[in-house]
Amino acid sequence: MSFLPVFPWWLLAAIALAALLPAVVLLARPPAAGNRKPQLRTWLFRAAMLILLATAAARPGMGGGTVQATAVDVDVYLVVDTSSSIAAEDFGGGTRLDGVRQDIAELATGLAGSRFSVITFDSDAAVRMPLTTDTGAVETLAAVLAPQVTDYSKGSSITAAGPLLEERLEAGRDSHPERLRFVFYLGDGEQTSAVKPAPLKVGPGLVDGGAVLGYGTERGGRMLEYAGLPLYDQTEMESPGYIQDRSGDKAADAVSRIDLPALQSIAKSLGVPLVHRLPGNPASDMLVAARPGQLQRAVTVPDESLPGRVELYWIPALGAFVLAVRETALTARKLQELKGAIT
Repeated sequence: MSFLPVFPWWLLAAIALAALLPAVVLLARPPAAGNRKPQLRTWLFRAAMLILLATAAARPGMGGGTVQATAVDVDVYLVVDTSSSIAAEDFGGGTRLDGVRQDIAELATGLAGSRFSVITFDSDAAVRMPLTTDTGAVETLAAVLAPQVTDYSKGSSITAAGPLLEERLEAGRDSHPERLRFVFYLGDGEQTSAVKPAPLKVGPGLVDGGAVLGYGTERGGRMLEYAGLPLYDQTEMESPGYIQDRSGDKAADAVSRIDLPALQSIAKSLGVPLVHRLPGNPASDMLVAARPGQLQRAVTVPDESLPGRVELYWIPALGAFVLAVRETALTARKLQELKGAIT
C-alpha cells in the first residue's frame, strides 16, 4: 500500500491527535465525575469521523492495478439535485432519487473509462467526489445519496451549483486542456427558494456534451420527511410523515411537480439537450442525447493495459460521510426535542 497525501503528514497527524484529545480527557476523569459513557461515545464517533477524513486525505492506494489505455479522454461532471423535492414519489413505484441513482450507475457503465466527478446541491453546493476513474466508487456514492434533512431545508435554487461547476470545469480545462468535458445535470427544476434563480452560466468552450436529465411528473408527488440515516434506535422515533404545505389556511401534504421550462433553460445555458427521464426509459436515450459523436475527438491509445494505482481514499471518505450524516441526524433530533420542550 502507498500514500499520496494531499496535505503534509504533520498536518494530518495533528488532525488525528486533536480528534482523540476530547476522548482522552474524558477517560482521564475520575468515575465520580458522573456518567461519562454518553459523552465518551459521542466524542469517539466524532474522533472516528475526523480520523477517517485524515486517512482519506492521505490518499491510500495499492499498486498492481491497470489502466485501460483505450479509455476515451473525457471528464464527466454529474450535478445532482439533493433538495427535498428529489424524494417526491412520482417515479413509477418509487422516488425521483431512485431514478437518479439508476441513471448515475448507467452513465458510469456507458461512459466507462472516463473520469467522473459528483457535485450535489440543495441549500448549498458541494463536490462529493473529485474526478476519478473508479466507477465503483461513483456507483457506491450514488447508492447512498439522500435528500437534504427536512429540518435543515430553507429553500433551494436550481442553479445553486452553477459557480462551483464553472470553477471545476475551468480547473479541468487548465490542467488537461486536451480532455472533453461532459456535464449531466440531474434534477426536477423545482425552485423552492423565494429568490428568483440566477442564470446558470459557464464560460464558452467549457462544456463539450452531456444532458439535463429531468425527473418527476406534472401531476407531482408527495415527499416523506427525512431526518437522516436511521443509525440510532428507531423505537425512539415516530414514523416519518409527509412534508407539509402550510401556505394555506390548513396544512396539507406538499406536492412537488417537475418544472420542464426551468430545466430547458438550464439545458440552454449549458448548450446540451433536455431529456425527460421516466421509469423504464432505456439508458441509450440519455447517452445518445449527450453527443457521443464528440467522443471522436477524444485521445485514445492502441489496445493495451498500463500499470496503474488502485485508489482507496473513497473507502474512509465514505465512512466519514456516513458518520457525518449520523451526527446531523442526532443534532436534528435534539433540536426537535428542544423545540418540544420549549413549546
